[in-house]
Amino acid sequence: MEGRCGDRLGGGTHRPAGKGGGGGEAGWACLQQRQRGQSSTGAWSSGFYGPHRRRGFARWKPISCAKRDMFVDISMAKPAEREAQSLWRPLRTPIFRQLLVADVVSDVGTFMQGVGAAWLMVSLGASPMYVALTQTASTLPFFLLALPAGSIGDIVDRRKLILGTEAWMVCVATALAVVTLTGVVTPWMLLALTFALSAGDALETPTWRAVLPELVRKDDLPTASALNGIEFNIARAVGPALAGALIAAAGIGAAFLVNVASFAGVILVVARWKRPVHKRTAPPETLGGATVAAIRYVRYAPAIGALMLRSGAVMFFASASFALLPTVAHEVSGSAIGYGILLGCFGAGAVGGALVMQPARARWSTEAVASMAVAVLGATIVATGLVHVLGGLVLVMFVSGAAWILFISLVSALVQTLAPDWVRARVLAVFMLVSQGGMAAGSAVWGSVGARASVETALLWAGLGTIATTALGLLARLPDMTADVSPWNLWRMPAIVQEAAPGLEQGPVLVTVEYLVDPQKAKQFLRAMRTYGRLRRRDGASRWGIFRDVEQADVYLETFLVSSWAEHLRQHERTTREDRDLEDRLQGYARREPKVRHLVYVESEG
Repeated sequence: MEGRCGDRLGGGTHRPAGKGGGGGEAGWACLQQRQRGQSSTGAWSSGFYGPHRRRGFARWKPISCAKRDMFVDISMAKPAEREAQSLWRPLRTPIFRQLLVADVVSDVGTFMQGVGAAWLMVSLGASPMYVALTQTASTLPFFLLALPAGSIGDIVDRRKLILGTEAWMVCVATALAVVTLTGVVTPWMLLALTFALSAGDALETPTWRAVLPELVRKDDLPTASALNGIEFNIARAVGPALAGALIAAAGIGAAFLVNVASFAGVILVVARWKRPVHKRTAPPETLGGATVAAIRYVRYAPAIGALMLRSGAVMFFASASFALLPTVAHEVSGSAIGYGILLGCFGAGAVGGALVMQPARARWSTEAVASMAVAVLGATIVATGLVHVLGGLVLVMFVSGAAWILFISLVSALVQTLAPDWVRARVLAVFMLVSQGGMAAGSAVWGSVGARASVETALLWAGLGTIATTALGLLARLPDMTADVSPWNLWRMPAIVQEAAPGLEQGPVLVTVEYLVDPQKAKQFLRAMRTYGRLRRRDGASRWGIFRDVEQADVYLETFLVSSWAEHLRQHERTTREDRDLEDRLQGYARREPKVRHLVYVESEG
């Protein structure tokens, strides 16, 4: 099970000048033009609800042209500039540094609790089924609660949610320590408390990951994720060792008490964190509606879908290494010491991979770095089944750990970068489900192949499958971290007459947008509208369509439905700065400002 704080923290956002980073005078001219309230494709810019000035750019007015580099994203920076960025730079942010230190202590306590729970179940004389159910009780809450937890994390204040779940886990961990020390614990009681403790972790994890972009710079997200990976591997190495020594000296209850104390650092740091207040004018979402919105967003956001596909596929095949490594270690060394050595080398490799991440990103694109990491990972999985000497496996596991952390850190940072704040915890929850689901399914499949054929055969095909997933880059290419998903709510609200004012839950709402299109640009307009329709659906629309007037060939009518007036108001807060480039293109194809109408469904009488 992933640690309580492992791999869950990350970066702020800033927008590069012009599209994608403002390289050259054209991008700079476009930015200056937008600052004057004009579109890059025309003198007016209507947006969704008629004319408006692009007020959001006023605060970007540069002091001089020499300052333009302050807007350039790390992914668009020169190699020398990117190489100058250190793995350790996120530690300059006090809140991130404090949470990372607290995470180490917290995760050590988590691993100590895991070892203690497994050993306690054995000490109670329980059957192997109960011992196996201990792991089930630890992992099942993540599959049951991940998506609702992500929805809650996007609805309520994330800081308060973290403090609440931490308090819950302290209470459960204390209860487990008390019943163990008093000798009244039973196998079923241990399972119930383990499930309750993991449920708190499951409710907290999506929110923890969602706050990372609030803690560090956007371009520091990959290295921040890598630092979390290093922290997690340190805790994984230290926690079980400390648990074994403490249990031998003072008993299982003492290990549980240490776990209780390990929560203190995280609670203290989060309680002192002055999180900026995120004001929202739209009504809050319901749990059910938020969950549906998450699924809809993932479906209609191609970049997020590409991440899910690539991560799930890699996890499915790469899981063979983790599932079959104990068997390989037993055959090679014949003892648990050899298994521990291999795990330690994997963790050391992860540290090495984190160190080379910045030079790799400076030289190659995100897609290239991720593909190379996956290819190397697949090769090490094949080698794990072919090398039968402990010394050789030590080197294989070191390289495997480096490749693993490179891929995981990159895709984790991409999810946190590409998901807007309003849906970030939910998207991360879906990402967690896809990743852990792929890992769980893969472990079962490759374990079955190893039992029916051989471990070497399973590792061979799993490694080749891992390498083959790089071909998915042709269909689902990983984007670079240049997208600006910060809110861009400049839509003008309609002038509502009092007698027709809709209630918040009244609906559905029909929205129509009439465009007068230049006939010579009709094909480009329709092509852009297909993409725009996906954005509408992503942000809450349904039954979207584009129609052509049979009496006026240059008139096109865009229509879509929204479930309620409240949901339509939320659409205003879901638009991002990344969307405006497409909107600018649409304005360039039109001859006049779009005409927008809103119609609310009414019940017919009789």
